[in-house]
Amino acid sequence: MVEFVEIASVIQMAVAPAFLLTGVGAILTVMTARLTRIVDRFRVLHENSKDLKGYKQEELNFLIRRAKWTHWAIALTTISALLICVLIAMIFIATEISFDFNQFISILFIMAMTSLIFGLLSFLKEVGLSKSVINIDS
Repeated sequence: MVEFVEIASVIQMAVAPAFLLTGVGAILTVMTARLTRIVDRFRVLHENSKDLKGYKQEELNFLIRRAKWTHWAIALTTISALLICVLIAMIFIATEISFDFNQFISILFIMAMTSLIFGLLSFLKEVGLSKSVINIDS
C-alpha cells in the first residue's frame, strides 16, 4: 500500500509536467487561431476564384503552404501534449504498482520534447511564410 508521503511526492513530480501541459495548450490555442485565419482568408479568395489575378492565385498557393505547415505544427504539438499526459499517468502507475519506470518515463519526456520542438519549428516556418504575403501585395 502506498503511503501518504509517497503520494504527496508523486503529486509533486507530476506538477511540472502538468504545468508544461498548460503551456502546450496555450501554444495550441495560438496555432489553431492562425489556422482559422488562414482558412478564412482562403475561403474569401476561393469564392472569387473566377476573378483571380496572378497575385491572388499566388496568395492562394501561399495560404495552402501555410495551412500545411500549421497543420504539422498542430499535429506535432498535440502529440507532445498526449505524450505528456501519458508521462503523468505513468508517474502515478509506477508508484501504484511499485515498479521502476524511470527509463520509460525519461523516454516519454524526450519524445514529448522532440515532438514539441518539431511542432514549434513547423510553426516558425509558417510564420516565415506569412511574411511573404506582404511582398505579394506591395
